[in-house]
Amino acid sequence: MRLAISNKVSNHTWTSCALSDKGKVRKHNEDSMLARPEIGLWVVADGMGGHSAGDVASQMIVTSLKEMQMSVNLKDCVNDIEDRLLAVNKQLVQKAQQTDNKTTIGSTVVIMLAYRKYCIYMWAGDSRLYRVRDRQLRQMSTDHSQVELYVEKGLISREEALSHPHGNMITRAVGASEELFLDMDIQELAKKDRYLLCSDGLTKHISDLEIQNILNEGTPEKSCRTLIDLTLERGAVDNVTVIVVAID
Repeated sequence: MRLAISNKVSNHTWTSCALSDKGKVRKHNEDSMLARPEIGLWVVADGMGGHSAGDVASQMIVTSLKEMQMSVNLKDCVNDIEDRLLAVNKQLVQKAQQTDNKTTIGSTVVIMLAYRKYCIYMWAGDSRLYRVRDRQLRQMSTDHSQVELYVEKGLISREEALSHPHGNMITRAVGASEELFLDMDIQELAKKDRYLLCSDGLTKHISDLEIQNILNEGTPEKSCRTLIDLTLERGAVDNVTVIVVAID
């Protein structure tokens, strides 16, 4: 899947591209993505709970946000996104309770909203937002995962976290519990910024330094294609989804 569009709003021009692949191991793609550059909205959702469950969860998030209309008020935009995700969370919890084994039907999510001169981002789980500014990469989101908690407590190093057996244990996601807590932050956009939204299928195979180098070269479409292709070359044990947004 691919979408590349340019847009100009409030003195900022951006170009975005979005790509997703089921990978080399999984039979189905439980990732979903949304690129709405015309209103400055991008979303990556990584479903969990197995095929038909993970598919449903991630697609419900995307479908809900696809209907969103941009407001003239930033607070209203943010509240609208939160309300939509809370509604999806409630539906997923109810759906899970109706299954025989009451398996969690959920999805991680990372959202970027470009509003005038600002970048607002929110997330739940380990789908990530990165930014390259002055050619230096920074991870803007913080994983809601068990290994991240281990790192924060000093129990393991950042390098040990990469191969830790609890690497797939998520501590927060849409549909994971009756109450949903989203993390959110806001930054000013700057010309030549590059943003990357991705599912963890990417970061299982590609290092931060490699991501930095790839985002610093070429168009968003070229960066997306290179990130996907390199992941596939290295085995792609999971679904992989990437969205690159370039601020010009």
